[in-house]
Amino acid sequence: MRAFLRRLATIALLSMAFATTSLADEGKLHRIAIQVDQNDPQVMNLALNNANAVIEYYRDKNEDVDIDIVAYGPGLNMLRADTSPVQDRIKHLKEMLSPGKIRFSACNNTKQGMEKSEGHAIFILPEATIVPSGVVHLMELQEQGWSYVRP
Repeated sequence: MRAFLRRLATIALLSMAFATTSLADEGKLHRIAIQVDQNDPQVMNLALNNANAVIEYYRDKNEDVDIDIVAYGPGLNMLRADTSPVQDRIKHLKEMLSPGKIRFSACNNTKQGMEKSEGHAIFILPEATIVPSGVVHLMELQEQGWSYVRP
């Protein structure tokens, strides 16, 4: 009787393990952080092209992806309402994806430094979120298992 119960328990555990594995595979989530630290429209467009390519790749595989484009230093110009050469593309990307699937993170350290040196308030695009530090944000995303790309 004990041998039978052990076999039954083993079969039950193996069944649960296989079920959990296949559920995890179906719901696999990919996460990528893309750094922009240059005031160069080519770099900004490359970052957006990378995001678009990742979105399309995983969409074709019916898999989910979260993207965070983090701008700091001179790259913050990408997310400034007055200087962004790519604001139409940013708006389009935000509109085409489900809420929360793509984020644009603007470094507050850089924003404050620019405000001080320029002598006026700087406004960030409404599609972006201000984070305390772009570098720290990237580091924390990597610590949480996010992949990292610098175009």
